[in-house]
Amino acid sequence: MAVEGSGRVTRRRVHTRANLLDAAFSVFAAKGFGHVSIEEVCEAAGYSRGAFYSNFSSLDELFFALYRQRADLIAEQVSGALALDGPDLDVPAAVDRVTDVLLLDRDWLLVKTDFLVHAARDPEVARGLLEHRARLRQAIADRLGRARGHTALPAVLGDTDGAARAVVAAYDGVTTQLLLDRDVEHARAWLKQLLTALLTDGSGTLAHSKN
Repeated sequence: MAVEGSGRVTRRRVHTRANLLDAAFSVFAAKGFGHVSIEEVCEAAGYSRGAFYSNFSSLDELFFALYRQRADLIAEQVSGALALDGPDLDVPAAVDRVTDVLLLDRDWLLVKTDFLVHAARDPEVARGLLEHRARLRQAIADRLGRARGHTALPAVLGDTDGAARAVVAAYDGVTTQLLLDRDVEHARAWLKQLLTALLTDGSGTLAHSKN
């Protein structure tokens, strides 16, 4: 009986934590991280301060958990889209898949931008952010690395890590523009053009590896 009760408590806590994260996402997107209180998150989620503190020690911890949740989702989206080809990486097709599934949600971009500003002022938070960005780059670099000898990348990018950095930089640039003009379809189309130009000869035609 004790084991079953513990299981129910664990499931309830997981559910409470998920609801707090969902509520916090909406509140952070609407008001900005620096303008949100614990009480506002609790009110939006329908929980007490006690429920909040049983899951998070502070707004900073909740904010980082929210960022980690969304950043992990993006990494999974990119990895999944790149994993569908065999050894020959069909870059134009992979770019199509990545841009079709990639999270381009303006509310998320508002929260992410708040987090970037917060991290820029806090070295410890910045280290965590850099780790997550490195994971995303590594997922891309690993897939490009598996295609080496089958698919050539433009020499100007250097190695696969350089190509992965270029991909992430293109995503950052397009999403910054999206924050301002709110045009998701244009953002997807522009990201597709940028990634195709970066990873091919610019026309969508792959260079052939000489290895």
